[in-house]
Amino acid sequence: MSQTAFSSLKLNSALLENISSIGYQAMTPIQAQSLPHILDGKDVIAQAKTGSGKTAAFGLGLLEKLDVKRFRVQSLILCPTRELADQVAKEVRKLGRSIHNIKVLTLCGGMPFGPQIGSLEHGAHIIVGTPGRVEEHLRKGTLNLDNLNTFVLDEADRMLDMGFQTALDAIIEYMPTERQTLLFSATFPDQIQSIAKRIMNQPVLVHIASAHDNGTIQQHLFKVDDDTDRLTAVRLLLLKFRPESAVVFCNTKRETQEVADELSRCGFYTLALHGDLEQRDRDQTLVRFANKSASVLVATDVAARGLDIDALDAVINYHIAHDPEVHVHRIGRTGRAGSKGIACTLYHEKESRKIAELEEYLGQSINIKSLPSFSLLNEPTYKPAMATLLIDGGKKQKVRAGDILGALTGENGIHGKQVGKIQIFDNRAYVAVNSDVAKSALKKLAEGKLKGRSFRVRRI
Repeated sequence: MSQTAFSSLKLNSALLENISSIGYQAMTPIQAQSLPHILDGKDVIAQAKTGSGKTAAFGLGLLEKLDVKRFRVQSLILCPTRELADQVAKEVRKLGRSIHNIKVLTLCGGMPFGPQIGSLEHGAHIIVGTPGRVEEHLRKGTLNLDNLNTFVLDEADRMLDMGFQTALDAIIEYMPTERQTLLFSATFPDQIQSIAKRIMNQPVLVHIASAHDNGTIQQHLFKVDDDTDRLTAVRLLLLKFRPESAVVFCNTKRETQEVADELSRCGFYTLALHGDLEQRDRDQTLVRFANKSASVLVATDVAARGLDIDALDAVINYHIAHDPEVHVHRIGRTGRAGSKGIACTLYHEKESRKIAELEEYLGQSINIKSLPSFSLLNEPTYKPAMATLLIDGGKKQKVRAGDILGALTGENGIHGKQVGKIQIFDNRAYVAVNSDVAKSALKKLAEGKLKGRSFRVRRI
């Protein structure tokens, strides 16, 4: 019997027959590596992207242990958006259609609250929902998790990106400590590891994605004659590679601001990050760059510490770093998560000694390349994929990510897939939306209400 056949698993015959009738034969890598542990009742952290078959992995696990005669909520699956929650609920229903009288209920923001209360009063076995709305039901006492045995966090990294950390913490307080927790995430930022330590019991780590290696970073040297040349070189490299997210590293605060101002003047969506920024401005800069509503960040090394970006498309060293170790740290920010990254370093012939030291430190030679054609300067610059909306209300006004998401995706609203990161501070909140729907999203928030109140909203 094949190790990747579903029939090799400890699943009841009705589930196996149904899987076969759906047309599922061999398991995907994420299913083959995680399902045996899930069926053994272990906590599992699995790195898996959308389309990897993860829903069947956790879905079969919770269906196998479901006691349909106990009409209580036994499993909770949290998803970052209503669309994903609907997809997951549909898949779980399909996987469990051989189980009679099974009830899967979705609880998402942007939908009327009353009918959800009515559905909960009739009981459910499996809840699939978004954090904001699930937390609201728990707080109002309309949802009870006392009988929960399986908790699934789907696309956990995106949930944190969208600002659901507080809601997650609150939801976990309502759960029994004796339960199985399954966490699925495309990436593993520190926040995910921190959550896992706090809420999981000796989890098994299943890692499918290819790890980053040095081969994913292409390093190039470009010779320049003076500082005017350096600025032109940066423009040429940005126009040639058109990176969605690029950091230009400078060695001084003054130079950082000057380069950022010049790139902005030339039409690039650019932000500066240095030690002279007020905390609020720094927060706003990091939010806009992280949510991809600005393509270029010009930064000093000190200011860029703590910059939490999963994978930069490009790093450009405006000057060579004073220390080879700093150079390695800079370029290591690109090409993560298995993606290709480009590291470009500008140098003057007087800096040849630094290049030699750098190559010795790296144990490899770096390609010297010619700058792209100057004809590129006649080409238009490119716009970021996202736009950022600033809402003048935050934690102190009890504004939550679920409220913002619900307001945007409610009746005649935009699609959940068009909403990016949501970040909430004490007295303000930021939400990223696709640039092409920014105008309608702004109108929806400005004319609608959050927490029954109107807030000032503007694009920044």
